[in-house]
Amino acid sequence: MRPRLYFWGAHSRALRRLLPFFISVLAIAQEPAVLSNHGEPMHMPYACPEEELDAAGLSCTASQPCAVYLELSAIAATGARVLATGDLHASSGTLASVLLISDDSGTTWKEPAPRVRGATIDQLQLNGQTAWAAGETQYPLARDPFFLLTTDGGASWRKQAIGEEDSPGAVQRFWFDSPQHGEAIVDAGKTADGGRYRAYESENGGGSWNLTGASDSAPKLKHAPPNEEPEWRVATSKDGKAVGIEHRFNGEWIPAALFAIEVANCGK
Repeated sequence: MRPRLYFWGAHSRALRRLLPFFISVLAIAQEPAVLSNHGEPMHMPYACPEEELDAAGLSCTASQPCAVYLELSAIAATGARVLATGDLHASSGTLASVLLISDDSGTTWKEPAPRVRGATIDQLQLNGQTAWAAGETQYPLARDPFFLLTTDGGASWRKQAIGEEDSPGAVQRFWFDSPQHGEAIVDAGKTADGGRYRAYESENGGGSWNLTGASDSAPKLKHAPPNEEPEWRVATSKDGKAVGIEHRFNGEWIPAALFAIEVANCGK
């Protein structure tokens, strides 16, 4: 037994010496890919995961491949930090949400948060180091509205549901008038019990939400966002093959980044 114990002990010491190496390799593997902007459309990576395609009801084959497209729905920026959100979808369904961040005014981009299967993110607010991204699962119907939250400038994000689990609805609009206090209006659909629209309020930066009312007419936010001309926008290229992010400068819109709309052809 002693030789076996010695054998295991020796290997344990070797493994302990190699542990920092394995941790560094794992960290590199988990580091999000960086897309570099060289003036040409950048291509979002998409590996055509079978379970994701199945969840959207897609059957992709070599004879009938499924094209996958990028759509950007919202953009927010402060200083050199730019956030853009949207989804990846096929012609018949949404596949996954997309959240992109650039800390150098669009020169490089990465995805700091995992994609949410079957979801889109279509609203954004950025306030210094804090940001909120609102979305919902799209397939088969709009349901499970949620927020992605960050308090460290986009380095890390966490997902927070709004409303009950597996409930129909989509965030119609929201606004945080301070880093802690925010409001959200959820459209729960025409057949929702108690009223189509649900008003929610958060006192902890979106970490939790309290239902404050329901009605069949859309309520207004108590603290509305300022009515300002946008400094950034999303625009489709003239040839229709790319979606661009543009910045307004001296009254003109200047391209900051381009992303290819068709990102994959699954089944080929």
